[in-house]
Amino acid sequence: MTGNGVRAEEIDTSRPHPARIYDYLLGGKDHYEVDRRAGDELAAAAPEVRVGLRANRGFLRRAVRHVVAEGGVRQLLDIGTGLPTSPGIHEIAHEAAPEVRVAYVDNDPIVKAHGDALLSGDGATGIVLGDLRDPRALVEHPAIRRIIDFDEPVALLLVAVVHFLTDAEQPAEIIATLRDALPSGSYLVLSHATGDFADRTAAQAVYTKATASLNLRSHTAIERCFAGFDLIEPGLVQAPFWRPDTPPPPGSEQIGFYGGVARKRD
Repeated sequence: MTGNGVRAEEIDTSRPHPARIYDYLLGGKDHYEVDRRAGDELAAAAPEVRVGLRANRGFLRRAVRHVVAEGGVRQLLDIGTGLPTSPGIHEIAHEAAPEVRVAYVDNDPIVKAHGDALLSGDGATGIVLGDLRDPRALVEHPAIRRIIDFDEPVALLLVAVVHFLTDAEQPAEIIATLRDALPSGSYLVLSHATGDFADRTAAQAVYTKATASLNLRSHTAIERCFAGFDLIEPGLVQAPFWRPDTPPPPGSEQIGFYGGVARKRD
């Protein structure tokens, strides 16, 4: 057992993991040498990556506040949640509405162990080990269904995760399966890496050694992920420009993350 209650054989430390690379680049402590090397290579290939990840996190924070405070949603399903950062999604949501319920999902046993340790276990929040590549298993998962009532509106959070799906894995179809499990009035919050603003071939190459590849997509391709949803203003834009509450940082025009929030059609 590791200190996080995860069996050592469950952890692949031979290859970088996206959640742990993200943690390292954001200044966290839950990563290994292989993740630090990959993070340094990524920062060398895409110098704006740390600013971009913070911008992505800021987009998530603003989007969660919107769907809860203005959209009236009281259930959040966060798939690909990654290692904990502060404040957590449930903490952001509870600032607006303390009764919000949050189900977290990740495919990394370390992420689940940290979630189990940090969450209260009161039944309003929980974390499940699962994979976006099997969306039907997620919507049918009994632990998720104990938290999420799929007869009531849900905000589906797919933040910085869909770009780890290859085209062969059919991300649009995966999202459609999740969408079809949601009632009207639900929301999709999605961000996705792009190469629209700079050549990021070298950054993609870093992930060839990781547990998941990085699949950059264009604005048009990412918009297809929102099929069956109506994007709210300002639409699909670079993350720091989605309803900013502070001036976007210098160099934001080069940040390779799009973000958007959309409501499921009635």
